[in-house]
Formats: sequence, C-alpha cells, structure tokens
Amino acid sequence: MAAIYLAPFYLLVCVYILLRSLHWFQVLHTVFQNVWVCRGIGLVYLFVVFSILIAFMAPASGFRRFMKLLSNYWLGVLMYTLMTLGIADGLRLLLKYPFRNFAFPGRELLFSNMGTAVVGAVCAVIISTVSIYGVLSAGNIHTTKYNISVDKKAGNMKELNVVLIADLHLGYNIGCKQMEQMTEKINEQKPDLVVVAGDIFDNEYEAVQNPDRIAKTLAGIKSRYGSFGVFGNHDVTERLLGGFSVASQAKEMRDPRFEEFAKKAGIQMLDDEVTLIDDAFYLVGRKDAQKPGDGTKNRMEPEVILSGLDKDKPIIVLEHQPKQLKELETAGADMQLCGHTHDGQMFPGNLTVKLMWENACGYLKKGNLHSIVTSGVGVWGPAMRVGTDCEICPITIHFQG
Repeated sequence: MAAIYLAPFYLLVCVYILLRSLHWFQVLHTVFQNVWVCRGIGLVYLFVVFSILIAFMAPASGFRRFMKLLSNYWLGVLMYTLMTLGIADGLRLLLKYPFRNFAFPGRELLFSNMGTAVVGAVCAVIISTVSIYGVLSAGNIHTTKYNISVDKKAGNMKELNVVLIADLHLGYNIGCKQMEQMTEKINEQKPDLVVVAGDIFDNEYEAVQNPDRIAKTLAGIKSRYGSFGVFGNHDVTERLLGGFSVASQAKEMRDPRFEEFAKKAGIQMLDDEVTLIDDAFYLVGRKDAQKPGDGTKNRMEPEVILSGLDKDKPIIVLEHQPKQLKELETAGADMQLCGHTHDGQMFPGNLTVKLMWENACGYLKKGNLHSIVTSGVGVWGPAMRVGTDCEICPITIHFQG
C-alpha cells in the first residue's frame, strides 16, 4: 500500500525534474526550444518514469527484466537528481529572496542564462559522477574482518573462523558474476563455518538467471562445518512496485523453490532451529521477525528457543534483522549475527539508518552479547552503493573460558 500513497509524491518529483531539465536544455541551445524536440524528450522521459509500473505489470520475460533493471537504475539516479537540484534551487532561492541584499562577485551572473547553464552543468556532472560511482561500487565486494573473544569453552576448540554473509538478493540486480566473486573471497578465508543471514532472494524466483549455475557456485564454498542459513523478509513471494510490497500478509509465503535452491547450494537452513556443532558450540537460526514465510508473524522468542541449551557452551544466534539484543543477552546468547540494514546502502541512508537500529552495521557489545551486522553482499532497489560497501565478514572467535 505504501507504493500507492507515495505515487503522487513520485509524480510531482518527476514533473519538477522534467521542468527544470527542459529549462536547462533550452538555455543551452535553441534547438531545445522546438516544441517537437521537447515532446520527444518528454516521451522518452515518461517511458523511464513509468518503467517501474511497466516492469510490475509485464509478464515474466526478457522485456520485463530489461524494464526492471531500467527502473532500478532510474530510482538511484532519481534520488541524486532530486537531492542535487533541490539543493541548487534552494540556494538560489535563498540568495534571490531572503538574502537579496547580500552582495557578492558574480551575483548578477548567477541569475542570468549563463548562470543557469553553468549551475545546470555542475548539477549534471555531480549526478552522473555519483550515479556511475554507485553502480561500480555495487559490483565490488569488500572484506571486513572482526576479532571477538567469548568467555566460554568450546570443547578443545581455541578459535572458530566464521564468515558471515547476508542480503545476496539474487534476482534482477545480482547473479552469477557477483556470486562467483563472493565465493572466491569466502574460500580465500579458509573458514570453519559459513553463515547466511537472510535475504538470499529478492522475492521472485523467476528473477534469478541461471539458478542451477548459481547454486553450483555456492555449493563450491568450502568450510569445515559447512554452510548454514536463515531466511529474511525478502525470501517470500511478493510482487514489488518500486520496491514496496503490494501483497497482503496472508500471501507472504515462501516459494518452495527457495528451499530447494538452498539444498542444491549446500546451505542448511535453520527455521527456528538449533544445531550443536562438533559438540562444541550451538548455532541457532531464527525465523525472520517481519515475514517468517508462512503468512504469519509467529516465531519463537529468545527465552523459548534457547531454553534447554547448555549455557556453558557458546551460543551463536543467526537471524536476518538485528532485533531483540537485550532479550537474547538475557536468554544466554553470546553472539548475534545479522544483515538486513545494508548500512543504508546509499547516502544519506547510511546516516539515517543509525537512527533506526541499535546496531545498524558493524560491531556492538551489549552486556555479554556480541552483535555483528553486515551491510550485505547485494543491493535492494537501486543497483548502487554510495557511502557503503558490499562485503563479506570473516569473524575470528576466540574462546577463553
């Protein structure tokens, strides 16, 4: 429903950008003052603006994939276009009205056609540079390492090397190339254990190109104890319009092919389940707090899922969203590994996301609980990363009990 409520704002923003762009074009060259040229630009622009709706309505096909990719890139460009034009116009309005008596060299030039042309050119360079950087950044996976000490014994094990990954978002934006790069980087770490903290998919199984090839690539991840995972809020079948769900809660079901894919990929999924590994430590996998995948919001609370466990052994909790830190610490968990936040993915989201989560990204210790949240491997919506990194997180856990 959010998509419907945001539609008027989206259209107003698009009209504003079109009018400002046409004004800049017309100042640059008289050819853009021709009504037919303006209509041609308008038609192309309308096609891009409504690519979100076209992609939503089109049947599964190559055309739909193209429109989905176009709309994803457009959303990123749109955001930075609005920010850049908004700041430029805001400053010019301040200088023109509240500070109209504020004299400075070049004031008259700023409000002339030449000034408009220069300001527009600067804006175009900024928008293009940031957008291209964002696209390139989204394709580069970084390695972020952590060293943690847990005051418990884990049998004869002195340390455990874990690689945390999350938010693969396999679909229109993410495919074979990124998974091959990720697998190579994981294997370079020679991990004992690999954990996947949800959002393996991007809601639509049909959006995944060459799923068998990707599953084979992921099955090539090498670790001592194997790969374990949980599902996230995007691991349910939903139709998204502009990144927002238009389905009812009753339809938030997991596609059976998601679980079949995980098996082929060699990932053991934990759905509110506990496994004791090597009789040394527990790995607890929780259902997603928002969309467990069965059309409900039912999942086991920390004190329930951790009851009956030997609290003398280390307890590692794997879940998608970094919630209930205090409850997990009270229930006896030693570590919580999560994803979901993308660290905001794109500036200024990397700043505002910190207002929404106790641990938005990185490391936080709460009592005896070590919380690590990764910014994820993939992207959601715009295929860009600005101010954040795609990453895998090797974690060396030292047992000092």
